[in-house]
Amino acid sequence: MNAPRRVRLGAVSYLNSRPLTCGLDQDDLFEVHYGVPSACAEDLAAGRIDVGMIPIVEYARRSPGLLIVPDLAIGSRGEVLTVRLFCRGRLDRVRRVAADTSSRTSVVLLQLLLRERYGVDPEIAAAPPDLDTMLHGADAALLIGDPVLPLVGTGRDTGLSSLDLGREWLELTGRPCVFAFWAGREGAVDAEHVTRLQRARREGVAHITEIAAGFQREHAGSAVLYEGYLRDHICYDLGSAQVAGLDEFYRLAHRHGLIESVPGLRFYP
Repeated sequence: MNAPRRVRLGAVSYLNSRPLTCGLDQDDLFEVHYGVPSACAEDLAAGRIDVGMIPIVEYARRSPGLLIVPDLAIGSRGEVLTVRLFCRGRLDRVRRVAADTSSRTSVVLLQLLLRERYGVDPEIAAAPPDLDTMLHGADAALLIGDPVLPLVGTGRDTGLSSLDLGREWLELTGRPCVFAFWAGREGAVDAEHVTRLQRARREGVAHITEIAAGFQREHAGSAVLYEGYLRDHICYDLGSAQVAGLDEFYRLAHRHGLIESVPGLRFYP
């Protein structure tokens, strides 16, 4: 019997993805490459990886031929902590937002929330994820992932107001928010690969304390903050509630002209 082939896996490099990749670096089934969410999407589109943890909006843009690994995602059931709009002054006066170039789903989510909840539709300008630099040329800045952690934990006081996009989405729709999931082309993985990815999640969630401590050793900061972030703010489920949230996101994004069509969700067996 032939051994399963090795799959090139594009993983998000942020802390919040570590419970999904627990042990995969040492697994012969996978060759793991790390990058920010936008890079994972680009690598998948270019054929440099077989399966990637891609922003959900990229699935809508590339869904023909893509399948989703079932039961696994990065999302939240409310406050996500690290998908955040930092704002100078009043939100209704924001005319220009500098948006983290690492992000794609979060940019569309921000546009939906600002239009639906606040009646504003600012210009979006891509920018590297540095808050001070972003705010030199914009009224507000959208940051995602690890760069936000020092700003919401024990780090400096920004003196800015902020919106947590996970909480805003829950208040708007009553549904969980999904930011990214594993997806790839048809036939890229088989049942054994899917089972292994699901097992990695179970092992990762069981070792959140150790993951947080390891991140603290690498980046300093507070292990207590990192553990609370993974345990209380990030959700790794892709069940019926999350699928309903995905459907609502795609429906609103299509209504606002941010994606061309509402994609059907297709899953690997």
